Amino acid sequence: MDGDDCSFPPDSSDGHSQRGSVASSATLSRAQDVLVYLCGDSAVHLTVEGLGSVSVQELGRSVREALHIPETAQDAFALWLSSPLLELQLKARHQPYKLCRQWQDLLYRFTEASEEDISQDEPCLQYRRNVYYPKSKELQIEDEGVLRLLYEEARGNILMGRYPCDPEHWTTLGALSLAIDEGTGLDGQQITITIRGKKLSSFLPVHVAMGSGGLLSTLRGKSSRQTGLEQNLLEEYRKISSPAGNSPEPTQLLHQYLNTCHNLPYYGCAFFGGEIDKPVQGILQRAKRKAVNVGICLEGVYVMDVKEKHVLLGLHFNELSWDHSYPEEQGDSHILWLEFDGEEDGTPVNKLLKIYSKQAELMSGFIEFCVELRSVSEGGAAAEMDGEVGAHQQPGGQDGNNKNGRGGRRGMLRRQSSVVCSRVHSLNTISYVDNGKEIKRLKPKRAASFFTRQVSAATYSAVQVTESLEQG
Repeated sequence: MDGDDCSFPPDSSDGHSQRGSVASSATLSRAQDVLVYLCGDSAVHLTVEGLGSVSVQELGRSVREALHIPETAQDAFALWLSSPLLELQLKARHQPYKLCRQWQDLLYRFTEASEEDISQDEPCLQYRRNVYYPKSKELQIEDEGVLRLLYEEARGNILMGRYPCDPEHWTTLGALSLAIDEGTGLDGQQITITIRGKKLSSFLPVHVAMGSGGLLSTLRGKSSRQTGLEQNLLEEYRKISSPAGNSPEPTQLLHQYLNTCHNLPYYGCAFFGGEIDKPVQGILQRAKRKAVNVGICLEGVYVMDVKEKHVLLGLHFNELSWDHSYPEEQGDSHILWLEFDGEEDGTPVNKLLKIYSKQAELMSGFIEFCVELRSVSEGGAAAEMDGEVGAHQQPGGQDGNNKNGRGGRRGMLRRQSSVVCSRVHSLNTISYVDNGKEIKRLKPKRAASFFTRQVSAATYSAVQVTESLEQG
């Protein structure tokens, strides 16, 4: 998320918000050692004077100089404050030291973490991909150092399951990772030794490498499963390898890895934690919730099942309206509302998905900012980006021309074989809003969107009132 999407609490001068690992004010005027972590296992060691007032812009310049980032790619990265509980992409004017002093306040405001977890949480400063950097520009990068930074971050998101992908994707990416890290000249025995030495989870998503199921089934099938995964990696690696003297250059392999990741619509997203309602299976069953990750990028919003590692809902900005609401009473939740077109029993309806999260305000502000960026970049660049996203998300054999003007989105929503595709049927949604005033679980009877926050009236078509709907 972006650190400027809503206001932060004011910097407190008393002691209750100051982090124990942050230097005291008496030492801030002297030169201080600062570690800026990179995705992977490395960090940039800087010596900074006036740490208390140094800005992200100044710190970022020092990092770029240390890493020899070319001027053409300087916008590809941003500084983030990250911890297991919260991630913030910082603006150029922000001062990291002051935000570290406010970290506990930010955790109380934007997370559901316990007091104990909050008291023990420490943010680190990271140099990561800028969520506002277009994928089209990333394709033009030729600097190997920059490509490796992008590769390490993408690889980490693949391995931890943050980017859900199908077997053909993670097998290809695993083989490319093996070729990038170890070279393309390994024979079958060397590949097997390398995979077993580093473990499969170094090349494949952890949930794939470790498998699932009970203890007995895991023990019984672990050996054969791992052998099968190793064999698939070996076969894919052989496709990448070339005869001696004609091996692909490292930049070619890095480009190939990133291009494969670009096929995932949520590549480059900022991620937020939340929960959604589970569909109720019976009258007596109590309502339960499931944990989700909400990914937001320049193209749209993606709601992903944390446990199952697949997409529940993916929407471009011109396919949704949105808003957020604050708790009205103690015990209520912050909610991000997503409204989109759907069907019930063959009848077009407008659906509402409730995402419970203390970060609802941040998500709403981030969506609004991305929409504004897209509106500013209308023209050739916007058309190019829309074409790229459409090509990534259309199922095979389906062209982008559709009578409802949504580029074949209905067909995509019904296709369930891929983890990348939406699973609207598994969502517990509200299917009706009465005149934008009161939410009811009734058949649709309206002609306008409940929310005013949308891209534009021309690009989002609300369900129109018809006689058949009125009779329902």
